[in-house]
Amino acid sequence: MRITVSHNRSKAEVIQAIDSSFQDLFAKAAQLPVNVTVQQRTWQGGTLTFALTARYGIISTPIKGTVEVTDHALTLDVDLGLFSRFIPEKAARDAISDRIKGLLK
Repeated sequence: MRITVSHNRSKAEVIQAIDSSFQDLFAKAAQLPVNVTVQQRTWQGGTLTFALTARYGIISTPIKGTVEVTDHALTLDVDLGLFSRFIPEKAARDAISDRIKGLLK
């Protein structure tokens, strides 16, 4: 799933906002009591590569992807793993987009 959100902040401010609240981005956006554990989070320039494990009850699934921050937009490419079968893509896209926009206010 790909999500692109435009922004009016500096690239450094956006990177800081994403980095400081990264773990909550998926857990709170899913609007479920999901426990998210960061397995890997690496910035290379304006690109964050990540791998998470998300748990909801007895269900556990890897989530992986990238966040690319440019001067005017943020693009998130994410594979929600098993959760993509339980959460409609449009609902996930809208929830994560709203969460990102909230971080960039």
